[in-house]
Amino acid sequence: MTLLDAKPYDATRSRRLRKLIVTLILTLLFGAWLTYHFRNYPERTAVNRFFAALQKQDYESAYGVWFHDPAWKQHQEKYASYPYNDFYRDWGPGGEWGVIKSHAVDCSLSPGSGSGVIVQVTVNGRAQHAYVWAQKSDKTLSFSPSEIECGNWWTWVTE
Repeated sequence: MTLLDAKPYDATRSRRLRKLIVTLILTLLFGAWLTYHFRNYPERTAVNRFFAALQKQDYESAYGVWFHDPAWKQHQEKYASYPYNDFYRDWGPGGEWGVIKSHAVDCSLSPGSGSGVIVQVTVNGRAQHAYVWAQKSDKTLSFSPSEIECGNWWTWVTE
């Protein structure tokens, strides 16, 4: 086959190939964004389950979610560093947040260490937020060592 015998240029085929490539690139970018956006989904879900149990005033279940151990009553000595009585004093009706009637998980941030996630929660519509640390390895919860700021659209896109 010589240059003079080459097939004529097919504009339709070229356009179709260009559309396929653009669609593939956009799909890959959207998939990467979804993966990045939902990277803390398991930790956010654990915090949501914790506050849902508190909202139902099921403090024993909430304590089980806190330590990621629904059967915590069989081995209470394992949690001697933060016993149920202290937990109830902190999160029960007489605690800092009072009776929890509503909650919303706002955002999360995985700091540089990567071992856990800070989750911001709005409790009872208050301006002051609750911050919970969710350990990535075992989904246990604890009090957050620091606070995060979220709320604008760019934070939502990049969170």
